[in-house]
Amino acid sequence: MATQCFCKYSESREQYKEEPAHFCIAKTLPISHHKKLSRFWLILAICTIACVPAAQGKSAAYLEYIEKYHRIAVLHQQQYGIPASITLAQGLLESRAGRSRLAVQGNNHFGIKCHGRAWNGGKIYADDDAPDECFRSYRSADDSFEDHARFLKQRRYAPLFKLKVTDYKGWARTLRQCGYATDKRYADKLIDIIETYELYRYDTGQPVIAKPKYLEGDESLEHSIDSQIFEEITSAHDIVKRNGLYCVIAKSGDSYSSIAEEFGMKARRLTSFNDLSWRKRNDEITPGSIVYIEEKRDAATNHDTGIHVTRTGDTSYSISQQYGIKLKSLCKINRLSTSNSHRSLKAGLKIRLR
Repeated sequence: MATQCFCKYSESREQYKEEPAHFCIAKTLPISHHKKLSRFWLILAICTIACVPAAQGKSAAYLEYIEKYHRIAVLHQQQYGIPASITLAQGLLESRAGRSRLAVQGNNHFGIKCHGRAWNGGKIYADDDAPDECFRSYRSADDSFEDHARFLKQRRYAPLFKLKVTDYKGWARTLRQCGYATDKRYADKLIDIIETYELYRYDTGQPVIAKPKYLEGDESLEHSIDSQIFEEITSAHDIVKRNGLYCVIAKSGDSYSSIAEEFGMKARRLTSFNDLSWRKRNDEITPGSIVYIEEKRDAATNHDTGIHVTRTGDTSYSISQQYGIKLKSLCKINRLSTSNSHRSLKAGLKIRLR
């Protein structure tokens, strides 16, 4: 059962406050606020995702995709009888949450190829079974989702429509049995995504926005699933909370520029949040490091002891990151020089945190 929590957005400080202390997605921001928020804050303000404890982080890219496309998934369920949860899970998996080259450059979320009824639309080429295979390039993602529905209306997938739209497990397993994908774990991956992100909620209780509609399957349609899409769900950075602040944990190969790009932030802003010069934006970050994606505090929270006793290897900078305190504030409190912030401190020193 999802942990209940309530989030409030503070315009004055641009940060969320939560009760209890769990990471969650705000559900009450009016749409007018969204235009004022950066892409990062929009990710945090996704209206329909249930809250979860911080330890169970969710992919920001997945959350953003769900918010963007859940309406068309619900529409297709009501029109064509395809569970919204299945449409979303397949789109997430097959387009890498909208970040595959086919999705970014061609609005193609399901790997539909150019073969088919006199395709006169745009084309995008990628290596598949043969070099430079032709894939459809759509004017909008909606067109891609429509072709996905036509694809599932082929005769080979008829057994799907004997199942209830609420039986997402049955749909996932039958897709695999009908030959939709060769990966033996395809069904399990869909189910995992649906349950992790509670996509089954879109299969029931949604407002009626369309009447059932006949859609003829296109038997000539072909698709391809790029083997690279079968990366783990956790491959994207999860937003977690440390020291009451939102952050991500760096992975091998990360830089401040790459993380900033992922969250739609400016690299200069991200390095500033982490008390680093903009010139450090392309430096590789040590895996496991905390990277704050909001401004740190001037002092430690009341939950902390207020004193940090230095250990071998501690620096002013590492302590400021450990507790989510601005480096300048930490140095001022302890009369330390910011110019030596990356120099090791003597072990046993008592560093005040507020």
